[in-house]
Amino acid sequence: MLPQLVVHHARNGVVALNVLTAALRADSRTAGAEIVFARDAEAIVAAARPGALVAWSFYSPEAHEIERSLAAVRARTSALHVAGGVHATAEPLDTLRRGFDLVALGEGERTLAELMLAMADGRDPLSVRGLGRLEGDALVTSGRSEPVELDAFPAFNVPDRKFNALEITRGCVYACAFCQTPFMFKARFRHRSVANVREHVRIMRREQLRYVRFLTPTSLSYGSSGTEVNLEAVEALLAAVREELGPAGKIFFGTFPSEVRPEHVTPEALALLRRYVDNDNLVIGGQSGSQRVLDATRRDHSVEDVVRAARLAVAHGFVPNVDFLFGLPSEDPADHEATVRLMEQLTELGARVHSHTFMPLPGTPLRDAAPGQVAAPVARSLLRLEASGRAYGQWRAQVVSAERLAQRRSLRR
Repeated sequence: MLPQLVVHHARNGVVALNVLTAALRADSRTAGAEIVFARDAEAIVAAARPGALVAWSFYSPEAHEIERSLAAVRARTSALHVAGGVHATAEPLDTLRRGFDLVALGEGERTLAELMLAMADGRDPLSVRGLGRLEGDALVTSGRSEPVELDAFPAFNVPDRKFNALEITRGCVYACAFCQTPFMFKARFRHRSVANVREHVRIMRREQLRYVRFLTPTSLSYGSSGTEVNLEAVEALLAAVREELGPAGKIFFGTFPSEVRPEHVTPEALALLRRYVDNDNLVIGGQSGSQRVLDATRRDHSVEDVVRAARLAVAHGFVPNVDFLFGLPSEDPADHEATVRLMEQLTELGARVHSHTFMPLPGTPLRDAAPGQVAAPVARSLLRLEASGRAYGQWRAQVVSAERLAQRRSLRR
């Protein structure tokens, strides 16, 4: 008999768990599993029966909070706890030491179904590829799961009515030194086909959903195998979505929860977006006003690319929300001044600054760097821009998260 599955359905893990439970529903062997979606520790305690499997998915900045929730659940239930996501893959030993029984390594669409079947048969979980556990204080694994083709699995969970932004691309060819995505999913693009996206949008419309958002590391890379832009593929995607959604539906592309790279913003690309999308803003990855810092973090674009992208976006009727990442390693006063100048220039053009603080994320080339600190001149500029509505973001909270990551790293040594 399949175990009861309880998923910690909260915060940044929601989309991953929607996709994983969708894969269970699509597999004839696990389609009838009992799945409970629990929003917090109390809900897990209330739902989980002895022998249940509890699934968690989270990012590195959430690991401290998740550890506390897990401890509260373990004290009051008898269940097997498996953690997946980028933190579990990048730091499996750390994740297990936080109290998890198992970690899922890599992509979990196949792994979760096979784990449930192994539990039903009384087999060792490590008979399933893509899992790890502690033996003594050592990590023992069955290897990492194989990458999946997006078309082979649903993008959201229809039977349980758990919908989310459509993942159209997984993986990223841009190996930015601070980002976990290319190191979790490999430095190549895997795209969901237009036909498969069309099928998903048809289902969304049937289910009375009237807008579509997309998950992708870089929106205008859709259909491309490298750094070039394939506008024909982007138009085929958007035209198909518009046809299925109808004129009353809303398409949000190049905005939350995704972004566009600045060098991809061209008059041709913006004219195409204007024909199809309903968003009035674009999220553009800028990160720093210092070319030296951009080069050191492998961003592969220039400061001028950011300015040009913002100017073009405004000219085509979009408000640019430009991402900045403060406190990157090796920043010096000249870099801070350059970033302040760029923020001021962009906001004068009509852009808004979306502020973040650098965090030394596990699994990235900068995992051992010092936690980000927002320099005083940058903080003063941010406060002025925030007061006038020209900047927003979580940079203050991320300073705390960065410190926690660094502290945890020091404890492991």
